[in-house]
Amino acid sequence: MVPTDGTPVERHGVLRVKDGNIVGEHGAPVQLKGMSLFWSQWSNYYNANVVNSIADNWKATVVRAAMGIENEGGYLEDAGGQKAKAKAIADAAIGKGIYVILDWHDHNANNHLDQARSYFREVAQTYKNVPNVIFEVFNEPLNTHNWQTVKSYAEAVIGEIRGQGANNLVIVGSPNWSQDADIAADNRINDPNVAYTLHFYAATHKNTLREKAQRAMDKGLALFVTEWGTCDASGDGALDLGESGTWLNFLDAHNISWANWSLGDKAEACSALKPRANTMGNWTDNDLTESGKWVKAKIAE
Repeated sequence: MVPTDGTPVERHGVLRVKDGNIVGEHGAPVQLKGMSLFWSQWSNYYNANVVNSIADNWKATVVRAAMGIENEGGYLEDAGGQKAKAKAIADAAIGKGIYVILDWHDHNANNHLDQARSYFREVAQTYKNVPNVIFEVFNEPLNTHNWQTVKSYAEAVIGEIRGQGANNLVIVGSPNWSQDADIAADNRINDPNVAYTLHFYAATHKNTLREKAQRAMDKGLALFVTEWGTCDASGDGALDLGESGTWLNFLDAHNISWANWSLGDKAEACSALKPRANTMGNWTDNDLTESGKWVKAKIAE
């Protein structure tokens, strides 16, 4: 029996992949729902108060620290600063008893293999077998990447993680902005505790992508939607809440966990927060965008 009281981590414990599902220590499938923070170098929301707010007020069971790698101010320029931001989120999530995804938020991670190996070796030492912590080693490979390139990179990074004795759940992206999980299913990574991410933006990605996801699951792949938006693939444009609802029903039907993009205040449709919303959390509905209000309600369902 799965306990019904306590924090999410007290209820589910260590996550692992079994028979194409992510399950807790009691063997039952686990579906987490929560938020992904915005790119770390462009966000002022990487603090414990924000994590506490979405856990207490939104009933989120997972938070994703999207540690930006490339671009101005990212890990390649400011490794210490970005690591500290991700660590603040991880430690707050552990303190709150929710799950946390440490995300190498990169479109060209295969070009930064040495840096990724070093980072994941370090965080695997710090968080090895801490049940809250999930490692996402490649956020969104581009449409110019092939699966073999992504797989080879992921295997090298996972080797660093496992080399520290860390058996934590690892999540791997796939080509075409993490939409080709069905291709990965034909040549999967040889590690028993790997799930594959699927990213969608509801105004752009519809039933065709759900069919690809279904094919991947039919081949035994465990999926985790570490990023999705209510708007179009640019992160902006009109919301499509009808299609968003169709997607969430699909994820519910298959016990697929999800994190919405994004818990940030950039002036774009997919942001959950209005510009200049309090960087210390405890927002009112007046601080939330239309997307933020809708997603908050879905997390709590």
